[in-house]
Amino acid sequence: MTRKQKRLAVIGGGVAFLVAAVLLVMFAFSQSIAYFYVPGDLAKANLAPGTRIRLGGLVETGTVKRGEGSTITFTVTDTLANVPVTYTGILPDLFREGQGVVAEGAFGTDGLFVADTVLAKHDETYMPKDVADRLKAQGVELSGKETIK
Repeated sequence: MTRKQKRLAVIGGGVAFLVAAVLLVMFAFSQSIAYFYVPGDLAKANLAPGTRIRLGGLVETGTVKRGEGSTITFTVTDTLANVPVTYTGILPDLFREGQGVVAEGAFGTDGLFVADTVLAKHDETYMPKDVADRLKAQGVELSGKETIK
């Protein structure tokens, strides 16, 4: 092998290694993506049971019910549509009715959203920007205190 051929072989091997690394990273990210929806978007989305999503909106007043053990059911709303959610675990301390929430999980075969993670706002002036933007796009009036400027 000449010096030029050795150099080309090393460069080719490096490029092949980088391409393989990028493909592996892209595959790993595609497996962990959870798309964000508000209840009004779900009517248009054709989701198969078991598809992981993030569901954002407001916890509807009067819907939080504590079940057996640490199971809680509540309804997430964007005032246009409602989605019943069940969660087993300890809710964040700031979880309340009428407040912003993001639940991550999947729909079961019965149409009930089963959350494995529930995130609540962290103080009185914050709602996740995605949730606030989607609610505003749906025509929900926000007082202005809910989003970070």
